[in-house]
Amino acid sequence: MLQMRRFPVWGWIGLVLVALFWAVNWSWPGLRTHWAFFPLWLGYSLTVDALVFQRKGSSMLSRSPGAYARLFLFSAPAWWLFELLNLRTQNWSYVGRQTFTDLEYFIMASVSFSTVMPAVFGTAELLTTFNWLGRMRSGPKIAPKQPMVRGLFIVGWLMLGLLLLWPRYFFPLMWLSVYLILEPLNVWLGHRTLMEHTAEGDWRPILALALGGLTCGFFWEMWNFYSYPKWVYHVPFVGFWHVFEMPLLGYGGYLPFSWELFALYHLAVGVLGLKEKGDFVRIGE
Repeated sequence: MLQMRRFPVWGWIGLVLVALFWAVNWSWPGLRTHWAFFPLWLGYSLTVDALVFQRKGSSMLSRSPGAYARLFLFSAPAWWLFELLNLRTQNWSYVGRQTFTDLEYFIMASVSFSTVMPAVFGTAELLTTFNWLGRMRSGPKIAPKQPMVRGLFIVGWLMLGLLLLWPRYFFPLMWLSVYLILEPLNVWLGHRTLMEHTAEGDWRPILALALGGLTCGFFWEMWNFYSYPKWVYHVPFVGFWHVFEMPLLGYGGYLPFSWELFALYHLAVGVLGLKEKGDFVRIGE
């Protein structure tokens, strides 16, 4: 039975940041999001982490403040990878970008991008504290056997090639190709993977990450709608039924995006030798 604990102090700090900078982002005249985005999403991340702690007695921040801080460092280059791919697809652009020099934009954007992993991983762990997801333990057992792992790796590169060659038609593959390339790499290098869970028939981490990414996607799009600077979309064929700036079908990209973040994070900590005792990101446990 879940035993609720006292809401920790960092959660109250997070709530204050959300309340303050949500108001700033939607009402302050002129440019404001370039400096208000980070504290808003820092507040979201701290609030979600505090809810996890309150519900289960452990959270990413409480388990290792240093590792939690490193999430922000890994998060920025992870999102820059997708910005690099967007140079080819041109699926989104930033209104107000022209008011900054390239250096100013890089610095401020990197600070904003640094909140992606803490927000997604924290939301995913929060979802696993609810009974409806916690009970989902049994599913198809898919182990990382070498023929399948090699096949996923090849398919991932084929998807990336199609994306780069014909971005107008294959732009959705951005949100799966990176995962299919990185998951096999992590298997071969002995890093943590989602397939460790599917080998046991445990699909909770996959579902929790997907729903965590989708939840964050909703808040990203909602808070972006009245922000400035802000992003807008230029998506061929499916640019209809907008929910905020995002076409409705575009929200599907947030599901595999969270798996890509998971793979990118564990590739980074594995290559840099930063594995902590036990699993720092606990999703489905």
